[in-house]
Amino acid sequence: MTVTLGQYLAQSGADPSLVDLLLALTGGCERISAAVRRGAAGDIMGALESENVQGEVQKKLDVISNEILLEACAPAARLVAIGSEEMEGIHPVRKLGPDGGFFLLFDPLDGSSNIEVNVSIGTIFSILPAPTSASEREPIEADFLQPGRNQVAAGYVVYGPQTTLVLTLRAGVRVFTLDPVTAQWLEVNEAAAIPPETKEFAINASNMRHWAAPVRQYVEDCLAGETGPRGKNFNMRWVASMVADVHRIMMRGGVFLYPWDAREPNRAGKLRLMYEANPMALLVEQAGGASFDGFGPTLDAKPVSLHQRVSVMLGSKAEVDRLQRLHADALQPA
Repeated sequence: MTVTLGQYLAQSGADPSLVDLLLALTGGCERISAAVRRGAAGDIMGALESENVQGEVQKKLDVISNEILLEACAPAARLVAIGSEEMEGIHPVRKLGPDGGFFLLFDPLDGSSNIEVNVSIGTIFSILPAPTSASEREPIEADFLQPGRNQVAAGYVVYGPQTTLVLTLRAGVRVFTLDPVTAQWLEVNEAAAIPPETKEFAINASNMRHWAAPVRQYVEDCLAGETGPRGKNFNMRWVASMVADVHRIMMRGGVFLYPWDAREPNRAGKLRLMYEANPMALLVEQAGGASFDGFGPTLDAKPVSLHQRVSVMLGSKAEVDRLQRLHADALQPA
């Protein structure tokens, strides 16, 4: 018998208020999926004249998706506040109090540069515990700045040929597909697992000249093929949508890299720690993979701001371990 998302959550032993929030969130993702499917017919295409806090030109669907998720999730009883790629500050929903609650962070529409070319895009989300407060007070950004290991749930939704939800409650990774006939999320994989070995990597190779030496060395070794130090041939894949690239790795293995770039030497990376790197790192680790930010495991990084950027390397464990060794070797004196 096929298990629905609602049935899984009800049987998972998760806090009922967390279940309530996840159902509200995935309900919002269903609305985004419908908007994506309509495309130009729904007047959602094109860019706006505005930029988000990242300095990136906003697409219509970026803003629409953000508004959908804010509206869908606000009624969740113990949701305290929301952080989003599209908003400079946090969005308070209710006050902190003795009962704590949850913080929700999301990238409402990852890969939005692909909207016009009909390539898979997605939503990434992270849920953190809200601290308890002896007396009621407004939540502040500092409350959100918790390491990724504190996440109680994380996941993403891919809007592609199928609309697919990949979810962890810190007890493995489950995969659900939205059935367009019944409008139910149906479980299609109860234990997603990333193979430890791979012959596939995902990176924007056009930026190779800007990478740090350990990343360049890693890619050069892969490109050398079976006559090189790796002794095998690799394939390279790059969609320019983190959700799509990581989903491929979740389904069949591989490693995803979005590393530090010398063009912005004072910035640790391009992707955001709180609502991109951390949720993906938790999913990957729960599926048997590993993550690395150039200094240590991504989930151990100490956040200093809501929109903090980091270098991202995650996927099959053997490949991430190799990247860690190359970075460690680069620190050794000559």
